[in-house]
Amino acid sequence: MTDLRFGVVGLGARSRIAQHAHQPGEGSEIVALADPVAAQRDAAREQYPDATTYADYTELLDLKLDGVFLTTPDDLHEDPAIDFLRAGVSVFVEKPLAITTTGCDRVLQAAYDSGARLYVGHNMRHMPVVQTMRDLIQSGAIGEVKAIWCRHFVGHGGDYYFKDWHADRRRTTSLLLQKGAHDIDVMHWLAGGYTTRANAFGGLTLYGGIEDRLDRSGQRFADFVSEDNWPPLSQTGMAPVMDVEDLSMANLLLDNGVYLTYQQCHYTPDYWRNYTVIGTAGRLENFGDGPGGVVKVWNSRRSGYREDADQVVEIPDAEGGHGGADPRLVREYIRFVHEGGATLTSPIAARAAVAAGYAATTSLRDNGTPIDVPPLDPALIDYFDNGQVLPSPS
Repeated sequence: MTDLRFGVVGLGARSRIAQHAHQPGEGSEIVALADPVAAQRDAAREQYPDATTYADYTELLDLKLDGVFLTTPDDLHEDPAIDFLRAGVSVFVEKPLAITTTGCDRVLQAAYDSGARLYVGHNMRHMPVVQTMRDLIQSGAIGEVKAIWCRHFVGHGGDYYFKDWHADRRRTTSLLLQKGAHDIDVMHWLAGGYTTRANAFGGLTLYGGIEDRLDRSGQRFADFVSEDNWPPLSQTGMAPVMDVEDLSMANLLLDNGVYLTYQQCHYTPDYWRNYTVIGTAGRLENFGDGPGGVVKVWNSRRSGYREDADQVVEIPDAEGGHGGADPRLVREYIRFVHEGGATLTSPIAARAAVAAGYAATTSLRDNGTPIDVPPLDPALIDYFDNGQVLPSPS
């Protein structure tokens, strides 16, 4: 079989995921790279020495690629995705699909109109901790899900999100959307529904008080990330534009009546996610979200506090980033490009995560006013739920 030919657009930190598709002679190869920053192109060329590099992604549109990994900053997902889809190129868009609900709908419509395959990089659906929780829920361990609470402790937030483009709401909308899209998608998946109404509160409660600022547009991610940057108020060289919230909390109502709560803080000492899922016959909770952590289930009796859960499931390990989720994600995308079919990720779910985060951000910046999520065209839902194949005429 001839190798599938892939390009990579946006050569920052997240572009590393494309390395799992670079297997010359074994089915797929990275043949083209694009980024406006010369240093990014030079660094990527070391990993893909036979690939051709370009400053402008539009130069990839006529290369007859089988697919492209779009790992640009978030505000540069929407238009390039549409351009590649209209050119007939299958697209892997790193999450979030776009930074607005309207932007997501434009991308979905372009995929529908062109017939080119669209895949969104919600890798957490492949993470062992998430799959462990989902398997327990699907087995009936806690009955019917009624509520999910997620606390996201973003311990590296000062380095990861407040020193570059992430801190600028024009480029992300908010971290409640940008970072929260992962967790909202997970909670939607575990709950079996999508958000219809949201309200939220939050603010720039800590990093906004740091006056030392630095334009890092010429730096790479590794240049400003360090475990030694502690405590949070000792941070220096923050982004010149910093108008997103470092603390946020949202309440979400789903179309199936399940309630979600999401809490995010960017200056905790630890970095992990804690999910609590409550059902009609018990509850489960993860302690740690990677290898060495566990998911505990309480479902046999009433009691006061007890550490001895009725069931304890260890979170398995696997090779590759995010507990083995990244290589699994890429394998699924390559298979999807090659033969189509069902995927664990979903463009409709990706839109739902952005729509929930966008509505929650709108609420947060309007003093908590509840915001309804606009419905999506049923024709688009049918198309993507049908594996991106038009339903057969009845």
